[in-house]
This record gives sequence, C-alpha cells and structure tokens, in this order.
Amino acid sequence: MNLKTSPLAPVKFPDMHALDGVQMWTAETGAKYKNRPDLWLVKLTQNSRVAAVFTKSNAPGAPVEWSKECLAQGVSGGILVNAGNANVFTGQIGQDDVRDMATFAAEKIGCKAQDIYIASTGVIGEPLILAPIEDGVKGIQLSDENCSWLDAARAISTTDTYAKGASSSCDIDDTTVNICGIAKGSGMIAPDMATMLSFIFTDANISRNVLQTLLSELSDTSFNAITVDSDTSTSDTVMLVATAKASHIEIDDINDPLLDNFKQALGAVMLDLAHQVVKDGEGANKFVEVQVAGAETEQAAKNIAMSIANSPLVKTAIAGEDANWGRIVMAVGKSGEKAERDRLSIYFGQHLVAKNGCRAPDYDEDTLSIYMKNSTLKVAVNVAVGSADFTVWTCDLTHGYIDINADYRS
Repeated sequence: MNLKTSPLAPVKFPDMHALDGVQMWTAETGAKYKNRPDLWLVKLTQNSRVAAVFTKSNAPGAPVEWSKECLAQGVSGGILVNAGNANVFTGQIGQDDVRDMATFAAEKIGCKAQDIYIASTGVIGEPLILAPIEDGVKGIQLSDENCSWLDAARAISTTDTYAKGASSSCDIDDTTVNICGIAKGSGMIAPDMATMLSFIFTDANISRNVLQTLLSELSDTSFNAITVDSDTSTSDTVMLVATAKASHIEIDDINDPLLDNFKQALGAVMLDLAHQVVKDGEGANKFVEVQVAGAETEQAAKNIAMSIANSPLVKTAIAGEDANWGRIVMAVGKSGEKAERDRLSIYFGQHLVAKNGCRAPDYDEDTLSIYMKNSTLKVAVNVAVGSADFTVWTCDLTHGYIDINADYRS
C-alpha cells in the first residue's frame, strides 16, 4: 500500500536528544513491510520506572494483557514492538507468541521474559508469524550504536504517512532533564486511552507512582482528546519511562512544586504527539479543533465535543469546505448532554455563524467559504448551561479514508 504523505505533516522530524539510560535498536523482519524497519527493541537501565495506560477495549490484544501484568509487577527490563500484526483475537496461541517474543528480547538484552513489555500493531485476527521476529531480534547487534528516534518511529508505524516524534527539556531543581517521545497512529483513532502506540522517555528522577499519575492525568487532555474515525483500537499502549539518571533529588510527591516545569514540558510533548496522530488521520486534509464551553460539567463538554468531532456529517462537510453549522447543531443535540437551544452560539474561527438559537445576523456565506479553505480550522460552541469547557481535535473525512481501509489487508 503506497500512501502519500499527509498534507498536514510537519516539515521534518524533530531533532531529539539521546537519553541516558535508554539503548534501542531496530530490525527489518520483512514479515509484512519491505525495506523498512518493523521491529524495535529497547533496553532500559536498572532502576528505570515505567508508567503506562492501555486501551479500554473489551477485546484487547495479548500484548496489552501481557504488558498490563508487567506494569502491575513494576518491571523495567525492556520493550519490544512489532508492526504489521496486532496479535489480537488469536486465542491461546497469541498469548504463547507474546511470551515467546518476550523470551527472544530477554535473551538478547539479558533479563527475564517477565521484565519485557510487548506492544504489537497491525492487522487484527491473523496469527503472528514468529520466525521473522525471532530472526530480527537475534540479528540485532548490541554493540551497534543506538538507532535514531526517527528509525524507532518508523519501526512502529503501520498506515502512518510520516514518522511522529516530539521532545522538550526543562529544569528540575536547577538540573536540566530531557523528554523524548515517539508515536504511531493514523486510523482506528477514538480513544478510551490513546488509540495509538506511544513511547515517551525522560532521564528525570521521578517515582513510579508520580509518573503514573502524571501520565494518566495528561492523557485525558491529549491522547484522550483526539479522534479520527470513532473506532477504538484493541492494541493501544502509551508508556512513559523515567531512567532516573538526572542528578536532581527524586520527586516522589505529585504536589511537589519542583515538578511544575516537568509537568508542563511533558504535557506539551504528549499534546504534540496527539496532534500529529490526528494530522496523519487516514485521508485527512484538514486539522480541526473543536472547543465546547458553557457546559454543565467538563465530562459533558467533552461528550458534546466528541459528538461533533466524530460526526460523519460534520467531518464530510469540513472535507467539502462547507460551513454547515446546522450539522454542528445536530451533533450537539444528539450528544445527550444539556444544551440551551435558544442561547446556543457557534463560531467557525472568529466568525459567528449562529447566535441565540438561529443564524447570526452578520452571517456571510462568502466569508465563511474563504475561511473553510484553511488547512487548520476551529469550531467553537457555547451551549449556555454552565461554566465547564473541553477541547478535542479531529480531522475531516475524505474518500481517502475509504481507499485506505478498503484495501488495508492486501
């Protein structure tokens, strides 16, 4: 499947720091993709701390179940990711395959199989072919230099049209710490967590409990606030690893003011990665911010925003560059949340299109038509029943989405 790079793609992959305590390598197994890495192995330094959030799908893949157990045990040996086969709905053999993958990785980097986190992405329901993965892991030379973050991002990709990475630095108690993250995601994006794979690393010295709290909290306004197609994946995994190599004192209190800069920097990296996933939405031409205000609660605001962002009618209108605000009204109404119809207001960008339950007096179709040609758009709705707000991000729905998904398994 030859995919054109998304028109919303960044100009280039970002420059990213090497991180003390993280060694990583890629391999080309050829199991599904040719002439590109599709296997990624990470060795973590002793005393690393791992946090993770996973899909809430009721049909999770065997790798998710394995990695959940690793997280519960607090292990931090390494990570192995394969792209091309999700190892989902494969029965007992799928569970056996995960254990075998962990064994391959453990034997390579020198730890126990139970210390290896596994993530897989790709086709659902097809048995995993282990031989190429085993050969790929065995062929890795630990004496080689670390692979680049770019190669790592490519290795975990499926229908992505570009590699996704983000990084930041900040100070904790006068010590500079670095944050580097990669992600994959393009379709099957409607999170109960993140609907993607993402791996974020830092050299900060932060306790496991604080790390987990940060990841869970910041996921709600980043990976949990995006949607491409309303479908939640069976394989979603977002991991945050702290190697504790930085020289500052350990942060073991989520309310410690020394954590403030780090939380801001981590949130920026996670939001950047989440936005990149939406900008690479299958067939996408437009990146859309949906902001809902005046809701009864924050959850209500999110539900209304997601109702708008997931509506095929809204998304196809945006693809057609049609400011069809009537479809926004429809999506607000179907959300099931309280909204004051006769006080409702809707903006497209800075342009007021609806006010007090009807079309705005200054509405101008020609002005809106010009605005809708932009590649980045904003829809803002005030439902006038409270003071809560929430913002989500989505993309348009084009025929390209159908082309990609009708041909996905071939």
